[in-house]
Amino acid sequence: MSTDQTLQPDRTALDKGELASGHTPALTLTTALLGFALITLDASVVNVALPDIGSALGGGMSGLQWVVDAYTLAFAALMLSTGAFADRVGASRAYALGLTVFTLASAACGLAPTLPVLIGARVLQGVAAAVVLPASLSLVRQAYGEPARRAKAVALWAAGGSVAVALGPVAGGALTTAWDWRGIFFINLPLGAVALLMLTRAPRSERRPAPLDLAGQLTAVLALTALTFAVIEGGPTGIVAFVVAVAAAALFVRVESRQSHPVVPLGLFRDRAIRVAVAAGAACSVSFYGVVFVFSLFFQQVQGRSALSTGLLFLPMSGLIAVTNVVSGKLAGRYGPRMPMLLGQALAAAGLLGLLSVGSGTPAAVVALLLVPMALGCALTVPPLTAVMMDAVPAERAGLAAGVLNAARQVAGGLGIAVFGALVSGGFAAGMRASLLLGAALFVLTFALSCRLGGRPASRAGR
Repeated sequence: MSTDQTLQPDRTALDKGELASGHTPALTLTTALLGFALITLDASVVNVALPDIGSALGGGMSGLQWVVDAYTLAFAALMLSTGAFADRVGASRAYALGLTVFTLASAACGLAPTLPVLIGARVLQGVAAAVVLPASLSLVRQAYGEPARRAKAVALWAAGGSVAVALGPVAGGALTTAWDWRGIFFINLPLGAVALLMLTRAPRSERRPAPLDLAGQLTAVLALTALTFAVIEGGPTGIVAFVVAVAAAALFVRVESRQSHPVVPLGLFRDRAIRVAVAAGAACSVSFYGVVFVFSLFFQQVQGRSALSTGLLFLPMSGLIAVTNVVSGKLAGRYGPRMPMLLGQALAAAGLLGLLSVGSGTPAAVVALLLVPMALGCALTVPPLTAVMMDAVPAERAGLAAGVLNAARQVAGGLGIAVFGALVSGGFAAGMRASLLLGAALFVLTFALSCRLGGRPASRAGR
């Protein structure tokens, strides 16, 4: 999927490209990109290792879902506020803090003796990742003062994230096979140390005032965590969690409607284009992350394949994502965003329906090829929907809108894993087909909504 996490960066004196002696913009870009790639990789690298984690630590299907969702939910929910935090403390300080905590949390994951300890460390990883993301982009922006060079640098930064997503399953399979599942976390230690060492040569970022909406952030975390718990755990406890989620969501709406600087300005959603962009982005995340989760288990638990073989089987699907993102952006520039969005959603829905033919005896190579249309459909959809979102808001709110969009996509990915995992836990074959039908239905719905988008730029919402 596209890594379009474009958050509001610092506007400091370094905007003009003033760099510390001996430090080049390219080195700043490399420093920021390494950290961004690490946190993006950890969103997908763990899927292939889940069967090995389950064998070593136990916990059943719900435990494996939490290993993935603990990271995703913390990352997504806190992304609403960490851009403002990075502004308040300075991008370089925030990046150093986030990357240090992420590296230490990775060590805790690798050393975890029990599943609850692993899940707790994954939460800490997600919190740190939410700090690293906006800070890394701010470092890129302040290193390149000239707009054209800055745009190219940001494109490279985003492409690096796409490559990390693509490499996630392959890297997870290779590390799990060559080492064991703990290797997928220990590999972050030397890479994190290198990024921190490179950061010592980067210029210090200035701090600037930025409001924090703690009440909105806390109620958002509570609502999202309770909803995910309800889906994963089910039963009477799940019902209680669902009630808590509804109450927390209602409180969140009430808090945000009264805040002068809310983490999610509710006025944004008055614009149809924004609602469509968020819905289409959520559909992509639900299907992409849910399918990778389910088919990681399918290849290993149903077909009995190794972690390495499983990772390689995802390569055709993931290897074309970055290239397709670029093609989609060019199509949107030439024909407008609606055409590639519609094409992408139709392709993704058809791909999910094509996967309904997969059974335990389906050759693995055939399954790998059948996964490609869904992934390419998502990769075609995300860049233009991001453009729709950005066109619908004033320039000064672009960072806020991008943060909302990407938080929504991450949350949807976590919920997709929770729902798909709950479905397959009741019977893998039937649950897999139900998951695929659900994903296809979401794309049919967002396709219909996208048909109503006009060819002209969206109106400026949420002023």
